[in-house]
Amino acid sequence: MEKQPISELKILKDIAEILNEGTDLHDMLHDALTKLLEVTDLHTGWIFFIDTNGKHEMVAAQQLPPALLNEGAQPMCNGTCWCIDRYMDGRLQKASNIMECKRLEDSITYQWGDTCGITHHATVPLQAGDERFGLLNVAAPRKAHFKRAELDMLGSVALQIGTAIKRVKLTEKEQELKLIEERNRLAKDLHDSVNQLLFSINITAKAGSSLAKEQQLKDTFSLIQETAQHAQVEMKALIWQLRPQGLENGIVSALKSYGQMLGLEVTEEIKGVSVLPAVVEETLWRVGQEAFNNCRKHADTKNVSLSVVVKKDRVVMKIRDAGSGFIYKPSVNLPTLGLKTMNERVKRLFGTFNVESSIGNGTTITVTIPL
Repeated sequence: MEKQPISELKILKDIAEILNEGTDLHDMLHDALTKLLEVTDLHTGWIFFIDTNGKHEMVAAQQLPPALLNEGAQPMCNGTCWCIDRYMDGRLQKASNIMECKRLEDSITYQWGDTCGITHHATVPLQAGDERFGLLNVAAPRKAHFKRAELDMLGSVALQIGTAIKRVKLTEKEQELKLIEERNRLAKDLHDSVNQLLFSINITAKAGSSLAKEQQLKDTFSLIQETAQHAQVEMKALIWQLRPQGLENGIVSALKSYGQMLGLEVTEEIKGVSVLPAVVEETLWRVGQEAFNNCRKHADTKNVSLSVVVKKDRVVMKIRDAGSGFIYKPSVNLPTLGLKTMNERVKRLFGTFNVESSIGNGTTITVTIPL
């Protein structure tokens, strides 16, 4: 870091401006990392998010050498290394030199490509108070050692980044709470207004049918009543989707009640006891809703089984019906918008979404989300 004209305060100021303006987490980290490399003599950098189980995700990277970009940067996505191991066991508390980078060593051993002269890197934990998020790693060609002053500066940058990450996460949580409040308000409005109007139409049509003398008029009133009843069922389902009743009693209880409201016969099984994170519970709820709706509309059966297994590091939800099924091949894209939406929800939490179905053999949907 011999770019003397740019002082440490100037570097911190430039990065602080980016972090203070950022609202999208990934874009903010990408821009901050780009600026850090731009105003120093560093060339390469990457940021790992690391969960409580040690699973890491590369959320930002700049100028990775070809060896680490091999096959879609798989060397950065799989396996473990010194910095993650020390981060997880608590030994990595401040900016440190990494004398032997396992990922770079493996790239040379297995001839993954050119390392561009990068053999070592510095690593810095990202945190805000007691909350930890991951690691910032930086390197430069033929740079095997970072001076104490350099590491101190990187530590200051990491502190800025950690504080910004917490700010964005708190903002996202606040937005989620506001969205829930708005859904609750909308659900109440629909129940108090539209649902009551449909109920009135139903009662009026029933009365009209009983009073009418001509058969054609009776049939018309009966059709209006049938339509109103169907609309009431759809409205009730919509209100459930906006404001799940019984979710405070757990995801299985809420989904079983929702399935019964749709006219399904739900057999439930739950293994393990845990208070799931709100975002995980919300995702399971939305996926389960869509799966039950598909059962009601397409499966030609009312019997559905629901299983939720909570383990230390993940939750697995399985929904199966023994209905008509459909032609599905895992090698092709998901066939419906509903299935694609479910998959996208699960992927946002780094989970897996699996569909098994064939004609006459029903459909099984399996969702696995890390905790």
